[in-house]
Amino acid sequence: MKRIINKFGEMFSQDIGIDLGTANTLVYVSGEGIVINEPSVVAINQKTGRVVAVGSEAKQMLGRTPAHIVAVRPLVDGVISDFEVTEEMILYLLNKAQGGKKKFFGPRVVVGVPSGVTNVETRAVRDATKNAGAREVLIVEEPMAGAIGIKLPVMEPVGNMVIDIGGGTSDIAVISLGGIVRSKNLRVAGDRLNNDIIAYIRSEFKILIGEKTAEEVKIKIGAVISGERPTEATIRGRDLVTGLPREVIVTDSDIREAMAQSIDNLLESSKEVLETTPPEILADVMQRGIHLVGGGALIRGLDRLLSDYLKIPVFVSDDPLTAIARGAGVILENLPQYQEVLIENEDDLPPKK
Repeated sequence: MKRIINKFGEMFSQDIGIDLGTANTLVYVSGEGIVINEPSVVAINQKTGRVVAVGSEAKQMLGRTPAHIVAVRPLVDGVISDFEVTEEMILYLLNKAQGGKKKFFGPRVVVGVPSGVTNVETRAVRDATKNAGAREVLIVEEPMAGAIGIKLPVMEPVGNMVIDIGGGTSDIAVISLGGIVRSKNLRVAGDRLNNDIIAYIRSEFKILIGEKTAEEVKIKIGAVISGERPTEATIRGRDLVTGLPREVIVTDSDIREAMAQSIDNLLESSKEVLETTPPEILADVMQRGIHLVGGGALIRGLDRLLSDYLKIPVFVSDDPLTAIARGAGVILENLPQYQEVLIENEDDLPPKK
């Protein structure tokens, strides 16, 4: 009976993959590819309780809203922190992905969650997506989706290692035979690096800058190893002594020093995962290398630094920002093959280490 219902569902609904990220959310529609790539930000009118804007439009409002409008990020550290706002955001994304033309049944949706999240956090993602109109919700751990997205042979008896550095969390995972063998999830990712830069500029230059400015300077001159030529950027903020606007020039060396502690944590955590990986799989990883996905993979020099520290080749995957959404798409289009990698229900999650 379930098979017949699924057959009808496939005929009268769409398959959609969502990379529900802390910084950005990407949506993949089966047969079309990635159709949405927008910031995970929602602007709400507090007087009426209505959503004013979602995505890029809402991000423009961050820090610039009048008292009655708030622009919020509904996900913090990779998990839902505001259930109702997340539901509204998913509803908006599903409607946009379907081009405003709703099919007879709601879509079947694959959603990525960080590895090591609790059952309650996974259930929140499942419930928010169902409430937003999904017919069926399938959950996959993000490093697994990322590995599938970059075409690693995850179902074969071969060790693969993936580091997914997102906006809120970084996932370090060793994968073999369709399952995660070892993994570690840490709250060191894009947002933490932005906060490190804000704290450093405040301490060294006595200037208060916003999150957006910190992110821009990180993308522009951020590098974890020194290059041949020093680079610099101008930043503007509020002088903490006079209270007036001031601009200063910061160098790549300043940004490197600001991010050093967090990058050290990432290196140390990667080493910890390797230390507990079974030797046969470790031999595969040494031979096949480590693959970086997620926006953090684009930090200049990170692959070289990791490779020097771990003594294993490290590769930045092609188009690392879309790897997880592409992986969700591959799972949807080959569901029988990848059934094993999905978390069927919350009880399937491995206990937290």
